[in-house]
Amino acid sequence: MPESPQQPVSNGRDDLFCDPQPPAAFRFDAAVAAVFPDMISRSVPGYRFNLELVAAIARRHVQPHSRVYDLGCSLGAMTLSMRSALAGMDAPPAGVELIGVDNSEAMLERARAQLAAFHSPYRTDLVCADLAEVMPERASMVVLGYTLQFVEPARRDAVIARLYDGLLPDGVLVLAEKVHEPEHGAEDLMTDLHLDFKRANGYSELEIAGKRQALENVLHSETVTTHDDRLRQAGFDEVVMLSRHYGFCLWLARRCKKTTGSTG
Repeated sequence: MPESPQQPVSNGRDDLFCDPQPPAAFRFDAAVAAVFPDMISRSVPGYRFNLELVAAIARRHVQPHSRVYDLGCSLGAMTLSMRSALAGMDAPPAGVELIGVDNSEAMLERARAQLAAFHSPYRTDLVCADLAEVMPERASMVVLGYTLQFVEPARRDAVIARLYDGLLPDGVLVLAEKVHEPEHGAEDLMTDLHLDFKRANGYSELEIAGKRQALENVLHSETVTTHDDRLRQAGFDEVVMLSRHYGFCLWLARRCKKTTGSTG
């Protein structure tokens, strides 16, 4: 019986930054894993919308007898969204394998439990690895959700080029990232709107300041132009931004029907 579309169940409220002591650098450890669903839904504008959007993309673009990769899968929300969408189709694509990759075993432990709670006809493997070293094979869809921003900037061109090379013709990459504006005024506006979003979701000024400090030298955002240029340089012929909520964007990049490798 196909699984029904489900949203991940929150395991606790995010209160990791209530301590007035200076926080350590942000890590995806067991403490973050325990509150991650609450953290991301209250911190990332448009996150729930993008889960549904990724499911819609999967229904359109996942090919039979191919692989689907969720890189930086955390607790498996994107994987579950895609898997549910495929299984619920009138004519589900046959022979699809889903592979979730994350470098945090604490995240993957919870992801395994969450995915196991829902029956699916599709094989799903979770792998603990550095996504910058992943070599996709026979992929018709790759999701890189809020993950590239944690990769060293000097390695990002190679990551996107590798993903392009691992895609089948007509395969797609979904990239979701936090961006910054090149002009100070526009960036200040986006920052203020994001802070208002967090306040409206119950974060205190102490928590907001603490998380910002923890992420300061860990998350390195780029501009929309930088992301667009990188995707096209890697060889993607069609690049379109499908979603933007303040400084959080989601692109769909498609590899057209040609067999040449990337230029990145």
